Amino acid sequence: MSQQSFSYEPAPEAPARAVAGSSRALAGLAVRPARVAPPAPGDRRVRLTLAYDGAAFKGFATQVDVATVQDSLSAALSRVLRRASVPVTGAGRTDTGVHAWGQVVSFDVRAATDLGRLHRSLNGICGPGIVVREAAWAADDFDARFSALWRHYRYSVLNTPWPSPFLTRTVWHVNEPLDLAVMRLGCDAFVGEHDFSAFCRKPRPGARDAELGPASLVRRVLLAEWHDLGEGELRFDVRATAFCHQMVRSIVGTLVDVGRGRRRAGEVLGMIRSRSRVDTGVVAPAHGLCLHEVGY
Repeated sequence: MSQQSFSYEPAPEAPARAVAGSSRALAGLAVRPARVAPPAPGDRRVRLTLAYDGAAFKGFATQVDVATVQDSLSAALSRVLRRASVPVTGAGRTDTGVHAWGQVVSFDVRAATDLGRLHRSLNGICGPGIVVREAAWAADDFDARFSALWRHYRYSVLNTPWPSPFLTRTVWHVNEPLDLAVMRLGCDAFVGEHDFSAFCRKPRPGARDAELGPASLVRRVLLAEWHDLGEGELRFDVRATAFCHQMVRSIVGTLVDVGRGRRRAGEVLGMIRSRSRVDTGVVAPAHGLCLHEVGY
């Protein structure tokens, strides 16, 4: 498997505000706060593109007493920049065991910082579990989360009688024969704007997002398709303006059930409309999922 198709992707993305007829939602644009706070005087904003092996982390976002990508990166930045705290914002809150090839983060540093040296230092401290693929200066109003227009996830399945010792950490091994043609038919129902309650873990009652208001499970999917990479390797690509908790893994699990013959492709739209998780398939394992790219 090539490096970019390597399933090196989630916990919830930012909840999208579900407003019927909203011009921003229909345009597929990211919902963002009215104003992103600029860097402090003498600072500049930095944008990093990260790859990481999620097996070593309890997800991206900060948690108490466990290793996370956000905490590990922030600690490395504090060490390199000699600052007590360097807050880091991520584009996607990948869940425990989920990988990334194109995670994007933003934070502020002194304007005189040598970006090339910072890049090398972070890889020396964090690699190989976390690798900075690219480091660049960003506009003062750039925010890795709220400036994002879409996120692109990939899920990898190995459909062979026996597992591969070389891919076991990054693919879901399914030994039952899968009908890729009907799995592709099942993809059609997901494209567009839908309430994905049937495919997401429900938010806590009364849950709110500080910037976006009451949590919603309405999402706009821009692309959903399967690819046959040969030798039993299958890849599911899905792009949306935002995702909710377990959405990609639930979609993949349902489509794999379609491929196994346990469900019919024509039933998928009904599952979406039901808004009930009892109507959908299994949740695919986290280790096959990869946050591949974020669009701005």
